[in-house]
Amino acid sequence: MDNPDFHSGFIAIVGRPNVGKSTFLNRVIGQKIAIMSDKPQTTRNKIQGVYTTKEAQIVFIDTPGIHKPQNKLGDFMMESALSALKEVDAVLFMVNATKHRGAGDNFIIDQLKNVDKPIYLLINKIDEISPDDIMPIIEQYKNALTFKDVYPISALQGNNVPELIDTLIKELPNGPQYYPADEVTDHPERFVISELIREKVLELTRQEIPHSTAVVIESIKTEDSLLRIRATIIVERDGQKGIVIGKGGSMLKKIGTLARKDIENMMGNKVFLELWVKVEPHWRDKANLLNSYGYRKDNY
Repeated sequence: MDNPDFHSGFIAIVGRPNVGKSTFLNRVIGQKIAIMSDKPQTTRNKIQGVYTTKEAQIVFIDTPGIHKPQNKLGDFMMESALSALKEVDAVLFMVNATKHRGAGDNFIIDQLKNVDKPIYLLINKIDEISPDDIMPIIEQYKNALTFKDVYPISALQGNNVPELIDTLIKELPNGPQYYPADEVTDHPERFVISELIREKVLELTRQEIPHSTAVVIESIKTEDSLLRIRATIIVERDGQKGIVIGKGGSMLKKIGTLARKDIENMMGNKVFLELWVKVEPHWRDKANLLNSYGYRKDNY
């Protein structure tokens, strides 16, 4: 990049589970690269989204929701989230406008006190509250930490998001273009495909299923412009396997149909998706399985 006025940098998005970090990232990037769900702890890995214009490139790091770990997978998610704070140019601390500041927010604030970078407070989901309620929410946070600026936003509807992006670009240092202009994420296609499948499991199955599910891409082959994908959905118990498969395979068919449409939209190819379900008891507490399913310490 020869433009001496080009701005670039890395910005972490942190917050409690289910505050809308992935929705925000998808909004900014302009397409789905992070899966979304109303269930907490949907994001498990750090997901980098790349936003590029003629004047700037921002690499956003969407982190897992910071929470108290319950197993080795939870430990991985926490390490992943907190490590994102170490080498970024700024931090976006996102909170939910519909919920009062709680212990989870206070825990994150304590972590942010050790960060010597600009921190922006994003009050998300303002589309769900009265405008009169925004100032009292700001009051809950402004004395807890020194914020560079505060932005009430709606990640879902886009309110104040362009203004925030303009500010971030102005504040970022001059720097190189790290990724090609048409690249929107640094994650390999296998990762994104597995996440799109996992999203459909989250959407369609009962409350007990989501956190005990992983998706492993076994193979991807191209045959005459048809993309053949074979994937395995991992669960922890036989009962969960029955739920994911459904009566006569009905649930697995729904998961496959919805996931296939998203994968086709992303890849621009016709897709044949073959799904299998496997029981692996207590996989979330087995380091070797976490590694083989893509939750690796070298990811952060």
